[in-house]
Parts: sequence; structure tokens; C-alpha cells
Amino acid sequence: MMRSKASTPDVSVDGEKPTVETIENTSTAIPVPGKLHYDGEEGLPSPPVLTEEEEKRLWRKIDLRLMPILSVMYLFSFLDRGNAKLQGLVTQLHLVSNQYNIALVCILVLKKFRPSRWLPGITITWGIIMTLMGLVKNYEQLVGTRVCLGVAEAGLFPGVVYYLTLWYPRHMLQYRVGLFFGAATLAGAFSGLLAFGISFMSGTAGMLGWSWIFILEGIGTVVVGIIAFFVLVDFPATAKFLTPAERAFVVHKKKYDNSSVGEEENFAMRHVWAAFKDWQVWVHILIYFSVVGPLYGISLFLPFGYTTAISQLLTVPPYVFATIVLLIFALWSDRIKKRSPFIMAGLIMLLIGFVINITDAPIGAKYFGTFFCVAGSYAAFPGVVAWLGNNMVGQYKRGVGMALHIGIGNFAGAISSNVYRSKDAPRYIVGHGIELMFVGIGFICVPLVVFLYTRINAQRDRAEREAGEKGAVVYSAQELREMGDRAPAFRYML
Repeated sequence: MMRSKASTPDVSVDGEKPTVETIENTSTAIPVPGKLHYDGEEGLPSPPVLTEEEEKRLWRKIDLRLMPILSVMYLFSFLDRGNAKLQGLVTQLHLVSNQYNIALVCILVLKKFRPSRWLPGITITWGIIMTLMGLVKNYEQLVGTRVCLGVAEAGLFPGVVYYLTLWYPRHMLQYRVGLFFGAATLAGAFSGLLAFGISFMSGTAGMLGWSWIFILEGIGTVVVGIIAFFVLVDFPATAKFLTPAERAFVVHKKKYDNSSVGEEENFAMRHVWAAFKDWQVWVHILIYFSVVGPLYGISLFLPFGYTTAISQLLTVPPYVFATIVLLIFALWSDRIKKRSPFIMAGLIMLLIGFVINITDAPIGAKYFGTFFCVAGSYAAFPGVVAWLGNNMVGQYKRGVGMALHIGIGNFAGAISSNVYRSKDAPRYIVGHGIELMFVGIGFICVPLVVFLYTRINAQRDRAEREAGEKGAVVYSAQELREMGDRAPAFRYML
């Protein structure tokens, strides 16, 4: 068998010197003219060679098909969060202490279904549940419907993020996650305006404003879900809105995005265990804590001390500002192919915002601080999610890893939704203090991950040079694919 010089096996975090081994020529993994295979689908032609402008047009075509419907679905999942409380939900249902907070805790459920059926299906389901929430009469009914709503909603975000990793190369991912997640940021602004308008319906048919918020937004969500059934597609290899040549290009581009040897696509239990044993999953969960805790805290409880109508309107500017910062961060991050600088920038903004709010500063200064809180959390979040997705290779390992990342990480959101107690008003020292604790975790973990990634990349560079000097190898292209992000040719994104 022909052999050639190549790189060496993965270098572990513990710093042990790698043994120099030879590796089978990985060029055999690059497709040659003929059929491509993707998730069992055959019949795609060889990928065409596109000019830079042609490739940009192709990605715009995909963006226009996927991103609007995904963003609108996510926007509707956020519309009901928080504003109903201001329109009489607490007083009419006689909620006391932390009862409202407990009703906000959601359950993460992530299952594998066809995206074009599963995502619209859960959207319609939560739209129906949200509509029924407008008819609840007591705390027990609220908790029951809210738990059902959480189950339905919880599958959307991790499902869509994983779905996007199957479509876009890793250096294009944060902008798309930013567009999708930016809908939630806009929802923070739009829901305030919408709730303000719906509040004038209070008393209609004997129901308060909060009932009408749930009913009207629920009906709108059902309509969006029905539309999604006709718009959303499954995977690049089966996307009929693309030509066969375009499908072949996208499949090839994504499959060979992370390294020259491609990406493992067949399921095996070892992918599950690989995700559980991967150190980066668990450290990234702590980074997720540092951003999602403040995100849920500030989005669910923006205490301004004004009347309900004014408070609804005051939620708008911080979220508009956050949307602008989010898109700037996402575009810039993809352009320079780095995630950590923008996560750190978001953490700095969060530190400034919560320090202002925990002090005895005038209410105007506190409101100014909320701009930093909202922008810091929302702008950093897409980078946090994209960073781990970028650095895990193999569809199933990445899927399990991201499910752990988001699922366990969302416990920080559950904590944050229970720490802003009414008895702590107006300074909310406990709530803001816990948010600052989360931010502190991020200031420790982000530099730690950057240090480890940089160290491993440098070790692999050195091992590759040494292997090139000594001749080559024992690993086949298939074996290298199975190694995923532990393959010697893979470099972690910083």
C-alpha cells in the first residue's frame, strides 16, 4: 500500500509527548468524480467548482429559505415571556413569593425527527398550549400548562442549532445562529410593544390583558407553525429547492469542513460516550452558565419601578440595542474565525451592567445598565453555542455534545428565574449578586478553554512537523474520520 507523509495522532490535554506514527495518505478521503453519499442518500453529482460570487449567491439562497421561518418560529416562542406578568397575571391568579418563577422552569427535550415535521409540529403544539394558558384560573392550572409549554418549546433551540451545523461550515455558523437567536432579542422589544397594545383589550369578554396576550400570541404561533410545514426542508442532500449540483456542493463543503478526511456520519454508541467523556463539553457548560444565567434573569425580570405601560415600553430600546450588537459580533466573529474575544466582550458588558444595577444608583442609571446586561448576554450567546459546535467533529458526537451543553446549561436559566424575589426590590441584591457569580465563572472558564485549545493546536503543529520529517503512517482515512476532533489534522477554533 502506498504511504506518504502526514500528521500524527491526537495530542492529549495532559501534555504527554506524542509518539510519532505514520498515517495513511488522507487524500484518499477527498471525493473523486462520481456519486457522493450523505446520510444514505445517493445520486448526487460531483461537487461543482464555484467562484466566490457564485458561492455567496448559493448561501444567500439557503439563508432566504431557512433563516426567516426559523427566526419567526423562535420569535414567537419568546413573545409570551415576562410581559403577561405586568398585565395582571400575578394578581388575578393570586401568585405569591416564587410561584410565578417556578412556573417558568422548562424541561429540555431533544429527540431526533425530520426537521421539516418535528420543528413545525412542536411549534403548533406550543401555540395551542399558549392559547389555552389564556384561560387558566389558578396557580395549579398555570403550572400545568406552563410545564407542557416548556416541554414543547424546549426542543426548538437545540434542534435548530444542531440543524444549522448540518447546513453551514463552521466559520459561517455564528452569524446564522445570531440571525436565528436575534429573533429572541427582537422579541424582547416587540413583545413589549405588542403587550402594550393588547393591554387595551383588558376587560374584553371578561378577561384581563394577560389572558389576551396568551390567546392572541398563541393563535399567531399556530399560524407560523402551519406555514413552517410548507417552507422548512430537511437536509442539504434532499433539499429540492437546490439544484443537484448545489446540493452536491453544500454536502461536500460541510462534510469536509473540519478536516481533509471528512466527518463521520454513521451512528455508533461510541459517539455518545465520546461526547460524555470529552473535557470540552463540561467546561463549555460552565461558559454557557455564565451567559444564559444573566440572559434569563434580565429578560424575565426587568424591574424599572414605573407603571406597567411605561415598563412595557422601556423594554424596547435595550433589546433593539442588543440586536444590533449581536449581529455585529456574529458577523465579525465569522469573519476572523474566532469566538472567544466576543464572548469575553459580552462578559465585560454583563459585569458593567450588573455592577451598576446592584448599587444604589438612580433609576435612570440602572436603566442605562440594563442596556449592557441585555446586549452582553444576548450578543455573547450565539458565540457560546457556536464555539462548542465548531470544535466537535462527527454528526452524532456533536449532536450529543450540544444536547448536554444546552440541556445542562439551561439549569442556570432555571436558577436565574428564581432569584429575583419581590421582597428584594428595588436593588435585588441577591438576584444581581448571583448573576455576577455566573459572569465570574465565565471570566475563569473562557481563558482556560482558550489556553487548552491553543496548547493542543500547538502540540499538533509540532507533531505534524516531526511526522513529516520521519516518514509515514498507519492510520487509514476512515480511522482518521472516526477520530473526529481528536484527529491530528484538526485544529480547534479559538
